[in-house]
Amino acid sequence: MTSLTLVRRIKARPSIVFDAVTTAEGISQWWGPDAGPVLIAEADPRKGGRYRVRFRLLDGTEHESSGEFLEVIRPERVVMSWRWEGGKEDPNESRVEIVLRLIPEGTELTFTHSLLSDEESCRSHEGGWTGALDKLQARFAG
Repeated sequence: MTSLTLVRRIKARPSIVFDAVTTAEGISQWWGPDAGPVLIAEADPRKGGRYRVRFRLLDGTEHESSGEFLEVIRPERVVMSWRWEGGKEDPNESRVEIVLRLIPEGTELTFTHSLLSDEESCRSHEGGWTGALDKLQARFAG
């Protein structure tokens, strides 16, 4: 099993970024690695609550993930289980952790996706999350 960690500085308060990463409305604005649309965004951001996201890439392929909120500490931290529908991207259940820290410019977001099945899956997820987090950062760039 392997993991990846990405860090972004976002020009918005942690409470605003927290809503962007935990609510259906927020998720629908940035999820997915390219400019393709989010087709479904459902979220119940509380411990034991579920989420589901389906997005379409610009190449026309669709991808869906879902899981459970394992830890929700507003506006500092959210931990979710993660599983791809159909399992072709990664067959295992993995874990996503997002930590938000107040900084003078807004929020430092530390994103960790762990328990990925192998290095190939890790590289693929790193590329996907890099694109998605770049969109989240751009959303608040002004």
